[in-house]
Amino acid sequence: MNCASANATDLVDYLSSLGHQPAKIRNIDYWYLSPLRDESEPSFKVNRAKNVWFDHGIGQGGKAIDFVMHYFKCPITEALNKISLFHRQNITVSVKKSRDSTDLPSPRNIESAIKIVSLNEPITETNLLHYLEKRRVPVETANAYCKQASYTLNDKTYTAISFKNAAGGYELRSEYFKRSTAPKYVTYFDNKATNIAVFEGFFDFLTYQTIVVQHAPNLTNFLILNSLAFFERSLLLMEKHDRVHLYLDHDNTGRKCTKIAEQRSSKFIDESKVYKGCKDLNEWIMKRELEQKKAQSLRLRL
Repeated sequence: MNCASANATDLVDYLSSLGHQPAKIRNIDYWYLSPLRDESEPSFKVNRAKNVWFDHGIGQGGKAIDFVMHYFKCPITEALNKISLFHRQNITVSVKKSRDSTDLPSPRNIESAIKIVSLNEPITETNLLHYLEKRRVPVETANAYCKQASYTLNDKTYTAISFKNAAGGYELRSEYFKRSTAPKYVTYFDNKATNIAVFEGFFDFLTYQTIVVQHAPNLTNFLILNSLAFFERSLLLMEKHDRVHLYLDHDNTGRKCTKIAEQRSSKFIDESKVYKGCKDLNEWIMKRELEQKKAQSLRLRL
């Protein structure tokens, strides 16, 4: 598949295949809660006539290939493969084409439509194991906190890595799916410690576990927000601790939340400097290992 045919992919249909439905439609503009970050008001727009997208929260946009590269954090060759696979498997989720936004399911209704069929451990699905390897998370670490979930959406069954929240809902992730079941909420691990580490998403938490296992850190509690919409309402829980280590994304929303916390108390510590130049902790370890492999390959050539 070449770039021209890939960019001709209908963005609304492609987003639907990933589990993202428009929150509202205004003429030719389809508005979404951003698939690229967490937010409570839709600011991600697809102009269906031009088949282009723009995320007002990060000030970036483009065509289908640009979106896939941002969404999956992958190079253009891999983006083309993913779009090609989308066309081959025709895994689009059926959506109404009505221009009346009242006919459209809300994001909450989409989450309610996802039903967990079974939960299994350990994770054994080949595609999920490959996904963990790509994200540089050892399967042993993932199995300690996650389960393999079979779920249904629009009468089709899929598998994903599941991460349970404190309200009984699940975050679901695979190479081609990033969504959650209702109810959406935070995940909290109370290890009876005086410090707490706070993460935006559970892959950053798994990455942290991968790193700290090697360095045997002091015991700490963990809070995984699963959405920055829960950040301010979780501040009281965070403030019960002596020190709060924030591992939030390097984007406008993440920086805004970090600033709010730092203005409240000196106990909040911005740890994002560890992965400076990367969007988040998981992207940092993926980039670091890639650079190490390149350096090793260069040494072998010499």
